[in-house]
Amino acid sequence: MCDGKRIEDIELRRNDVNFLDALGADRIPDPTTAGDFCRRFSVADINVLQDVLDDVRIGVWKEQPESFFEQAILDVDGTLTETTGECKKGMDIAYDGTWGYHPLLVTLANTREVLRLVNRSGNRPSHEGAADALDRAVATCFRGGFRKVLMRGDTDFSQTQYLDAWDNDKRIQFIFGYDCSTTMRARAEYLPALAWTKLTRPPRYEVATKPRQRPDNVKDAIVVARGYETLRLQGEEVAEFNYQPTACDREYRMIVVRKNISKEKGGVWLLDLYRYFFYITNDWVSDAEEIVFSANDRCHQENLIEQLHNGVPALIAPLKTLESNWAYMVMTALGWNLKAWAALCLPESGPHAKKHRAEKLWLLGLEFKAFMRVLIAVPCQIVKQARQTVFRVLSYHVHLSTFFRLAETLRC
Repeated sequence: MCDGKRIEDIELRRNDVNFLDALGADRIPDPTTAGDFCRRFSVADINVLQDVLDDVRIGVWKEQPESFFEQAILDVDGTLTETTGECKKGMDIAYDGTWGYHPLLVTLANTREVLRLVNRSGNRPSHEGAADALDRAVATCFRGGFRKVLMRGDTDFSQTQYLDAWDNDKRIQFIFGYDCSTTMRARAEYLPALAWTKLTRPPRYEVATKPRQRPDNVKDAIVVARGYETLRLQGEEVAEFNYQPTACDREYRMIVVRKNISKEKGGVWLLDLYRYFFYITNDWVSDAEEIVFSANDRCHQENLIEQLHNGVPALIAPLKTLESNWAYMVMTALGWNLKAWAALCLPESGPHAKKHRAEKLWLLGLEFKAFMRVLIAVPCQIVKQARQTVFRVLSYHVHLSTFFRLAETLRC
């Protein structure tokens, strides 16, 4: 949160007099000491650390309005952390030839917090350890006061051997992508025509004034002029059927989306293609369209993962073992969670509740770099007097009112 990018950047901070005065410290550990600290963590220690962070986040959640606890939406995905090192224990070759690690992330879509982070070797499958991480995150959500939990993931996380156990708890719902195998495709193709309904997606945004004319598509014109082959989406349809996976003892709801795609070359139609996307869920109430839209909303997690790669950045591997890099990732990801907690700490009550609610949502949605510029990198004169440290703000911008409200709430 102090504009560091690598563990070596600690050296810049430990030689910054103003930074040390702000902390009220004479010195801080150097990078080698910080690295040695991370190397002392075992897997059990890392889990204890994440449990402690959960205790803190539950305290933040308790300050939220009652509507906040209606449903927790958990997204799960894996990502690759590349490293150019040659002696890092636990590293391996991933499916795309990348050397490094393969961290697993469970995030809370409501607030964009990282709930669980599990570091794994680079060649491990995406779903490995996902069930345990989800169970821990679900337990945290229920302990924090959420009444229901929805779990979402792509096809790699449709772990059918765990579905029955999750379905036994009526507070838990799930929507997972499902592989388009030959059997599943045949089931979809044999559905009667009346089973399919047109899938109409909502507009990406609401027009505030009046619709504008779209500019000419330069890229499309070049593709047509040069006779390249291209695929164009002509329409989408949705249907559903009951399906019992082999590892389950009951049926679940299978939602299938059929995309009608035309293959063209130089603007001339060649043939029509059909592609199928499957989603397995235990939600028997929501419309099929709502299930599809909710599953697609999980794509927002990709933006969060990008922030953890390049914004904080937490998903790097500066140390020499899998466990020490795991501990480093958890500690640095705390910077991202602190951004979310800062937003959640902002009160919404009073005559300006609507405005304050908008400020909270704005802060939750900020990229980390923007958050740094707005609330962290505020020019101040630091004065130590009468056994206290005074921060004199030297410049003003429109978001400082949010900054001062947060400071007052935290009793700084």
